Amino acid sequence: MKNISFSSLALCFLFFFLATPTPGNSISTLDASTIDITNRTCRKCAEDSKTFSYDFCISSLQTIPVSHVTNLHGLAIIGMELALENATNTISTIKYLQTCGTLDSFALAALQDCLELYEDTLVTIVDAVAAFLTEHYSVAEVKVSAVMEASTTCEEGFSEKKGSGFSTDRRE
Repeated sequence: MKNISFSSLALCFLFFFLATPTPGNSISTLDASTIDITNRTCRKCAEDSKTFSYDFCISSLQTIPVSHVTNLHGLAIIGMELALENATNTISTIKYLQTCGTLDSFALAALQDCLELYEDTLVTIVDAVAAFLTEHYSVAEVKVSAVMEASTTCEEGFSEKKGSGFSTDRRE
């Protein structure tokens, strides 16, 4: 199964927004062109990434009603909001795992590192949204890229111990 996160969804939308000029770029009504923006964006992101899933992108956006009536700018914001929600949920999961009492000291230490990384990502995502809304797109891109590194760094912390058998992928 592909390892994908909402932060990669946010980064993909941000890249696609920056690379695709759109006249007007304003909120539109629900029509074929709006649906096409979502499909084209998800397809382009999936084509340009080894880890990005078109199906994941579409299914993530289908749960957000406003995504059906937005433009690329809106999709980028939605992607960052999804990343914020995912980071918050990940923090809750980490805190739960730390209290369940069944993990060894290595796993607990790795979880603590992950907790610190994800707590930092909350601030970084909020900063990315602020940068994006003030049209500092390159700053937003750097911040979203940093957020993506948190999940990779967290995963690597668990792989340092051979045979730990612990996976940070909650979809398994």
